[in-house]
Amino acid sequence: MSGSEGCGKSGLLAWLVRHGSQRGTPAERAVHAVVPAAGRSLRGTVWSLADQLGVVARDRGELVAVLGRDPRRTVIVLPDLHEGDGIELVRSLARLPHVRLIVESRSGSPAHQRLAGSGCAELDLDLEQWRDHRRFEQWKASLSEGEGSAVSGLEDTVVDLSDPVAVCAADPWQVTAGYESDGDRDHGGLRAAWLRAGQSLCREQSPASRALSLLCVLGDSADPRLAPVLVELAAGSDWSVEWSRVRGDMAPPWPGAVTTLALGEGPLAGCLLVVGAGGVVKAVHVADASPRGRLPQGRGEPADATVTADGTVLVLDQAGHVHADASWAARPAGSGLAALLDDTPTGAQRLVAAVQEHTGTALAYAAGLDLGIVALGGATGTVRAFGDVADSASLHDGPVRSLAALSVPIVGDTAVPLIYSGGADGTVRAWSPGHSPMTAPLVQRSCPVVSLDAAITDNGPSVVVAWGDGAVQWIEWDTGAQQTFRPGPPVRAVALDSDSRVYIGMDEALTCLVPRRSQGGGSSPESDLRTV
Repeated sequence: MSGSEGCGKSGLLAWLVRHGSQRGTPAERAVHAVVPAAGRSLRGTVWSLADQLGVVARDRGELVAVLGRDPRRTVIVLPDLHEGDGIELVRSLARLPHVRLIVESRSGSPAHQRLAGSGCAELDLDLEQWRDHRRFEQWKASLSEGEGSAVSGLEDTVVDLSDPVAVCAADPWQVTAGYESDGDRDHGGLRAAWLRAGQSLCREQSPASRALSLLCVLGDSADPRLAPVLVELAAGSDWSVEWSRVRGDMAPPWPGAVTTLALGEGPLAGCLLVVGAGGVVKAVHVADASPRGRLPQGRGEPADATVTADGTVLVLDQAGHVHADASWAARPAGSGLAALLDDTPTGAQRLVAAVQEHTGTALAYAAGLDLGIVALGGATGTVRAFGDVADSASLHDGPVRSLAALSVPIVGDTAVPLIYSGGADGTVRAWSPGHSPMTAPLVQRSCPVVSLDAAITDNGPSVVVAWGDGAVQWIEWDTGAQQTFRPGPPVRAVALDSDSRVYIGMDEALTCLVPRRSQGGGSSPESDLRTV
């Protein structure tokens, strides 16, 4: 959509967006994302589009890739794009056949010169065939100030990009644009932290919440004066940061990019297992992420992992096969030559062998009165249980993305297994093997589950769920307490322990948070997560 300044481009776009965003709009007329002032900041535009479309993207390439994998029709409106790197974003998105772009660009601007004649349709509002001057002037006279514009004006205020208090309180678009144009200075580490967590920081939120997000990705090479200021500012947020390890950290060292996480059992109690590329397993202490050790070799590209009661590490690879490593496992009681010669498989070994006869997409373990249970999710939505209770149930319409298993005490020494399952269909379901699964999902959203975990805390069973739009949701079932955190980068895995510590694994950071129980139960899915 082109034309000279003041010809009515913004007014027409405002009309289009208003009617295309109303509830009940036919699918062929719906507008899915709008980014005001798209030419001001490339990263800001990418983060805003990703957030509105329910995905996570750190840069232009990731946004194009994630939208390319989703064949649904998507309509994007980009007003006020006259110059800048946003032009290449438009050209990249225009190559996706299911994405429709409506771009406003002033005639003769760099963006107009690059996009005109590139195969797109052009509506030039300077042409008389599209104008009725008398009615246009009547319409302009009837508007109140600010009405009829698809663009919210951004004031060119001066922000001290080295001041964490100013940065957390300022317009995030101004901060992002400032850091983009000031690539020669790192501002004590604030710039690197902001660009890591940018998609979360650009959401509407309090300065305390922004300080929390920055703390989680602030490396130990940052100016040491920044962290205390951010800690004080983040005191008003819904979470407290126990620790965070970021790429490049040395004391303790960053454990590497996370593919999946698992909490240790038996000899590994008090440890968090970090599984990365190639299936390399590192154990770090839950108190501060200091290293405990690592397994000598990987087992292919990992998809999931869990630890049995004796400390055996089970890793599920991308092909669906389960690998077992007992390097850290407790040795059976016995001594002398007889113990060395006894090669009879233990009950735990027989359980693992039974699971290894099958393939799956997700894996979990829970201790029990005897062997415990291993749960294995499948590509068709079925979950199988092995061990103390052998059973299966169809829980999802599509692949199982993540599993968590608990042994829930009921009376005396009696306990029942309980499995939480998260699917690509956007549901979290509960099932106790030996019984029928619950008919209704515990949680349901319009994006897939990426990872989940569960634990028995002092307040009963709790779960943490990582969603495909970047949200991490903690729920305490018995009290109704819940909190939501969006770290910014894509979340690869989450874990939860009995002290309600939430571990969040990402490509460049591993973070440990504890939710604050606020009056009224904290942020709910309806208030912070877009549920459909």
